[in-house]
Amino acid sequence: MSYQKIKKDGYYIYKNENGVTIGTASDKVIQQDGFVFRNLSGEEKLLPYEDWRLSAEERAKDLASRLSIEQISGLMMYSSHQMVPTRSDSPFKATYGGQTFEQAGVERHSLTDQQKAFLSDDNIRYVLVMGLENTKTAVKWSNNIQALAESLPFGIPVNISTDPRNGASKAKAEFKSGDNDVSKWPEGLGMAATFDPQLCREYADIISREYRALGIATALSPQIDLACEPRWMRFEDTFGSHPQLVTDMARAYCDGMQTTDGRPGGWGEKSVCAMAKHWPGGGTGEGGRDAHYAFGAYAVYPGNNFRKHMKPFLEGAFRLDGPTKCAASVMPYYTVSWNIDQKYGKNVGNSYSRYIIKDLLREKYNYQGVVCTDWGITKDPSETMAEFGSRCFGVNELTEAERHFLAIENGVDQFGGNNEKAPILAAYQLGVEKYGRQAMEERFRQSAYRLLLNTFRTGLFDCPFLDARDSEKTAGCRDYCEKGYSAQLKSVVMLKNRGVLPVAAGKKVYIPTRYVKSKLNFFLGTSPEYTEDPMDNDLCRKYYDRVDSPDEADFAMVFIESPLTDGYSRQDAEKGGNGYLPLSLQYRPYTAHTAREHSIAGGDFRENFTNRSYRGKTNCAANENDLDLVLQARKAMGDKPVIVVIRMHNSAVLSELEPYADAIICQFGVQQQAILDIVSGRFEPSGLLPIQLPADMETVEAHFEDTPFDMTPYTDSVGNVYDFGFGLNWHGVIKDDRVKKYPKKY
Repeated sequence: MSYQKIKKDGYYIYKNENGVTIGTASDKVIQQDGFVFRNLSGEEKLLPYEDWRLSAEERAKDLASRLSIEQISGLMMYSSHQMVPTRSDSPFKATYGGQTFEQAGVERHSLTDQQKAFLSDDNIRYVLVMGLENTKTAVKWSNNIQALAESLPFGIPVNISTDPRNGASKAKAEFKSGDNDVSKWPEGLGMAATFDPQLCREYADIISREYRALGIATALSPQIDLACEPRWMRFEDTFGSHPQLVTDMARAYCDGMQTTDGRPGGWGEKSVCAMAKHWPGGGTGEGGRDAHYAFGAYAVYPGNNFRKHMKPFLEGAFRLDGPTKCAASVMPYYTVSWNIDQKYGKNVGNSYSRYIIKDLLREKYNYQGVVCTDWGITKDPSETMAEFGSRCFGVNELTEAERHFLAIENGVDQFGGNNEKAPILAAYQLGVEKYGRQAMEERFRQSAYRLLLNTFRTGLFDCPFLDARDSEKTAGCRDYCEKGYSAQLKSVVMLKNRGVLPVAAGKKVYIPTRYVKSKLNFFLGTSPEYTEDPMDNDLCRKYYDRVDSPDEADFAMVFIESPLTDGYSRQDAEKGGNGYLPLSLQYRPYTAHTAREHSIAGGDFRENFTNRSYRGKTNCAANENDLDLVLQARKAMGDKPVIVVIRMHNSAVLSELEPYADAIICQFGVQQQAILDIVSGRFEPSGLLPIQLPADMETVEAHFEDTPFDMTPYTDSVGNVYDFGFGLNWHGVIKDDRVKKYPKKY
């Protein structure tokens, strides 16, 4: 046998003839039987876990048996969010040699002090990356972190992960193939609006290749919660409301993400481990509130549909058509699944629930992959309700070590957002006291095996290093970008058209600016009010002549968002109220006269009541001005067409604006050019609603948070019903095979 050695930028490649290509920064290798292997252990003999001829299962079992409990504890942690580089204005702070990035004058791909410490001192090998400046920087940073990992005991590579990063909603206005670091695709609901699981599989296959080009081997996706509760803030990231459509999308996504064609078992160097979330379904928060926050802790099931929310996992992500067979990882949600645990009677966060994790996920449904908690569930709670990070729901009286131990007992392998090994080691000692050293050591090695298996499967133990030139040819390449843009076009839903669309290019268009009042942001800080121009002028000129007043215009395009409201008020709580407000899907002030008089769930050690009802309270959308823009445009334009383009994060009550619009285009996160291509007729709309649009807030209040399709949908002024599966093309209502495949009554 023979091999070829190639020196790269900071590492070496060995191409084994009739064997695996390996990469090493230290150039420490072992030769045996004519092949070259990485010498990760530093020993003079080839150990089984270093031998790429063995199966991933054999290698993971061997290495798991060699690690100390302290080393395993590092595998059981998932780092907090990392920014590359971490600038001083980042919400996630870090230093370089004790200084800010700007002060230190280091390269953009340099490792932070914190990254070096959590790899070397805390043995972390799963790292979540949020910000990557560009492909070149990502590659060099990835190679740096892998080189450091190779120098540490056992040379365990870093498994880099990401939340979804290919969404088009924050992309540049204009589509240019090869212009971005990754291709841009519709957000979750947009992909669902195509009603095309095969397109979703192609999407996942493409972005998995881009992820690997950036050094990423785990995706914290897909989000396969059923979108039954239209007020939920994570609604837009789902695949919609139809249990079978969501299941088919989940299966397609995981297959596309994980499969390397032609490899035994489907795993290989192009595979990315999928982490399906959020078990057992996170979209049923009472009143639409979200469990990132203590005021949204409770998931409720008034329609007794708990089993239906597990369907996308059990029949989709856990039952793949492809050779990898099952999603590599799963993430429980923060929520307390209220009164679901009838066996032990515990209302605790899902990762702390013996019934939901051990009895159901591990034992009844025999899930063998990695179970990773959502981020930040083990820290002590904040003193007040409206704080970001109080997520140890139902176990606040336990110590941090006891929380870790409880989750480990249930079958959890990994803790999201935990950079410190001390509480995991303390949890181990608690287990030794309860079960004995041998039993607890076996339990830790079980998690180590599961975690290492995913890293072996993706080929990181043999070659974790990247060639920047190859990566730059892959990430954001012309073919991938064009396919992503095509999917964007297919995701747009035309809800209304009084014969005004398409509008020929060259016409004069009036586009008003938007104003949004201040509101709470994701971190519960206050976002300032702002005014924005919703259209890029340079792009618009390629289609239409943009004018400053309605009088000059041939037609108006009004860009708006679905209503933006907050469901909790510190001020209300400080004045003696319970703090809870209605999350409204209408623009004008809404008073919840028909809301539940008594909440289904409630109770918190910081509250002296259990009733979280907001009945009789009033709330108003921060973007109420969006409605004013439509009404003003209608008045100013007279008989000339008014086209409304709504960016839909959540279902919206359109009765306030629909009668004043000649056409309505609904988009779930696309580039501006996709809208212009449809309005101008370059592309015929084909998207279908993957959700219901309710007739009013009364039907929203009457519906059950866990039940799909139980609202009365809105009927517009021309008689069309904005129900699941509805959409128009130039010829009228779409009634194709997709509508037949996914009927509303399934």
